[in-house]
Amino acid sequence: MPKVAVTGATGFVGPHLVAALARHGWKLRLLIRRWTPLPSLAGVEAEIVWGDLSDEASLEALVTGADAVVHAAGLIKARRPIDFDRVNRDGTARLSALAPDMPFLLLSSLAAREPQLSSYAASKRAAEEEVARRSGRWLAVRAPAVYGPGDRETLAYFKMAKNGFALQPDRPGARLSLIHVEDLAEGLALALDRPVPSGMYEIDDGHLGAYGHADMAAAAGEAFGRPVRTIRVGQGLMSGVAFLNSLRPGPQILTSEKVRELFHPDWTVHEPRLPGDPVRYGLQEGFRHTILWYRRHGWL
Repeated sequence: MPKVAVTGATGFVGPHLVAALARHGWKLRLLIRRWTPLPSLAGVEAEIVWGDLSDEASLEALVTGADAVVHAAGLIKARRPIDFDRVNRDGTARLSALAPDMPFLLLSSLAAREPQLSSYAASKRAAEEEVARRSGRWLAVRAPAVYGPGDRETLAYFKMAKNGFALQPDRPGARLSLIHVEDLAEGLALALDRPVPSGMYEIDDGHLGAYGHADMAAAAGEAFGRPVRTIRVGQGLMSGVAFLNSLRPGPQILTSEKVRELFHPDWTVHEPRLPGDPVRYGLQEGFRHTILWYRRHGWL
């Protein structure tokens, strides 16, 4: 069995990705930070390398003898721009340099398409550029907004929807692509299996024209069995909330830069799209599946 070195196994996407890679016949070697609990691998056997993206010795142990690398680790919130660069850009450069001759798959973000909007977006673009310098086979896959079982970042949205309302940026005509986490994981595993030409790709759930915020509210309302009313929030008000967040200790997901991302009008997937099989979850099925998981686990 071929062996794949994986980063990011303890994040939201990671356990789903590990399960998909195992289903596709890969032996797993996972990089796990020393202070992070082991992920629930649901019976999947995996070799563990303790360390992080700043530890070159751990990264060398991770890739030595592997047949491919899937790099899904990344920082999504930080107090300082330099922290995004340290993890997303420099960690990717360090890992990629240690595996120059094996297939390398980077899980990126649609945010990388608009690096001027935030330090996070700029760091993801820089990570892609590091991978693109490779001479061997490489893929950088830009994911849109990802939701599904285990996601804590969109849980707040579903809690609002359960109470009959959903906040949305006051940006008429804005569109965004979405993908269920299990479909993302399956798409990445397929991309590693198939002879996809090296390059940059985008991925979503395949819905033509993507979605408006009203589509999301309607899908959530159908899953909950009640109407969900959308409430538009202006950029000034949301920026004020972000400022108050900045006064709290620790990294926060809603920052002034994140507000700029939220009010960007086009987060739809463009070409080239990652080739693969049709996804399992459309928006309504995906929201229903996610809400059922939240309820079973006492999150909602």
